[in-house]
Amino acid sequence: MLWSLIEAPVRGWSSPVVIGAGAGGLVVLAAFAAWERASSHPMLNLEFFRNRRFSAAVGSVGLVTFGLFGTLFVMTQFLQFGLGYSALQAGVRVLPAAGAIAVVAPLSAVLVRVAGTKITVAAGLLTVACGLWQLSTATAATTYAGVLPGLILLGIGAGLTIPAATESVMGSLPPAHTGVGSATNGTFLQIGGALGVAVIGSLLNTRYQDTITSALAPYHVPHAVMQVINGSVGGALEVASRVGGVLGAQLGHLARSAFASGMELGLTTAACVAAVGCLVALIALPARDNGASRDDG
Repeated sequence: MLWSLIEAPVRGWSSPVVIGAGAGGLVVLAAFAAWERASSHPMLNLEFFRNRRFSAAVGSVGLVTFGLFGTLFVMTQFLQFGLGYSALQAGVRVLPAAGAIAVVAPLSAVLVRVAGTKITVAAGLLTVACGLWQLSTATAATTYAGVLPGLILLGIGAGLTIPAATESVMGSLPPAHTGVGSATNGTFLQIGGALGVAVIGSLLNTRYQDTITSALAPYHVPHAVMQVINGSVGGALEVASRVGGVLGAQLGHLARSAFASGMELGLTTAACVAAVGCLVALIALPARDNGASRDDG
């Protein structure tokens, strides 16, 4: 399924190969679920998902990493190709997101005791949505100061949500099943991150390629060169540097603008996903975790 999402911008969303791979992934996933449901000793006990507290909590973890991992994948490219930083300089400039997580995560437990799990997780997802929306407003002319608030908000939201949701996952299961619960939580964390990179990256690439192709259509660029330009913003900037002069500068500006447009689409979509997750948390999570919520209620 991830392969189909990643390949869709290259082969086309209507490509039989892309559709077949995606459908095949869904079939395998359904077969896995059916096997686990019938097994007397399942690796993943699907009965756990009848508990709304468990389902909403692991889903919240996945939605946070969807936005977090996808954004880091996009922003490292924006910082390097859009703002001209080296790989090391770009890495240093995403540290505020990690720093915000490190500072806020220990405070999440305090907020849970004061306001409850529902409010803490929902507030974290809403903060993530706000951070993603702020980052989605970046353009080719945006400086690092223009994206810094979004990175910090993203880190704050992740720091609030992940510890609180993880505690809710572990508290929703009997002690004998906490190992499986922890593994499931970790799996959703990884799946959310992988889907974030695939979905946000694919939306970005689709918008980028459409914008570049439309803008360069009148110039009859050689097919081999067009493939490099369409392949990535880095490839387009390499071509622009080889062309040089006014034409090279125009191509570089076009590539950066197309990348920023694609980033807007991908991050706006992720912001909407996080906002929906906030609503789900408000509806499905209990106000406070207690022993009574270890059952299916």
